[in-house]
Amino acid sequence: MKLENKLIVVTGAGSGIGKELVLALLAKGAKVAAIDLREESLKTLKDSLGDKADRVTVHAADISDKARIEKLPAEITDQQGEIDGVINDAGIIQPFVKVNDLDYAAIDKVMNVNFYGTLYMTKSFLPGLLKRPEAYITNVSSMGGFLPVPGQSVYGASKAAVKLFTEGLYAELLDTNVHVSVVFPGATSTNITKNSGVEAPKIEGGKEYKTLPASEAARLIVSGMEKNQPQIFLGSDCKTMSFFYRLSPLYAIHLIAKQMKSLLPK
Repeated sequence: MKLENKLIVVTGAGSGIGKELVLALLAKGAKVAAIDLREESLKTLKDSLGDKADRVTVHAADISDKARIEKLPAEITDQQGEIDGVINDAGIIQPFVKVNDLDYAAIDKVMNVNFYGTLYMTKSFLPGLLKRPEAYITNVSSMGGFLPVPGQSVYGASKAAVKLFTEGLYAELLDTNVHVSVVFPGATSTNITKNSGVEAPKIEGGKEYKTLPASEAARLIVSGMEKNQPQIFLGSDCKTMSFFYRLSPLYAIHLIAKQMKSLLPK
């Protein structure tokens, strides 16, 4: 898809990969409707754009609020014109605990934002996208959406739901003008932990895991959309674990369990 002069909706646009997606899309000549839960983050984003700010509208919204999301297509169209694409980037993680210690409030929140938020956005915008000459839906899953990560089991389940939902959508839309991509980020440098209200686990020995810069993640997503890639894998860790999981699922599960063991409460 050629992005120049296209209007792309981005959720989670106030920070992290979402913010970098806004910048990457603007660099390609696109217009952007930026959606985020935090109105102050959207204001900061808008103020930072300089002479490109007139190509961006901001919309504070909780993507897990179906009634609010159903109003967004008309709201955005009134301000910027017809919508050509949606990138569902917004998401949260769960507390770093095992399922037995995870309360239902946290479970509901993760599923509502990660899966139902993606579903509401897709259902609300797809009718309009089907009327465009060419359109795009990109849904961000996770490495945890195809590889089980202890301490993030419900988060992984929500992202696995996004994976299969998006791949099913891809199959359903094969004979239409709407392209579909699912994105699998590995460890990425964002503030998702803080935004999720979750405390990051302490890493033994003070060592740090290598993470992909959010700007590079956004560049790869935009590049994947330009090439109409159905699957977009971000980071060497994601690509490596995808290979291992397809080659030997049990080996990959034991490997990730060993890595996570020291990070979880006993």
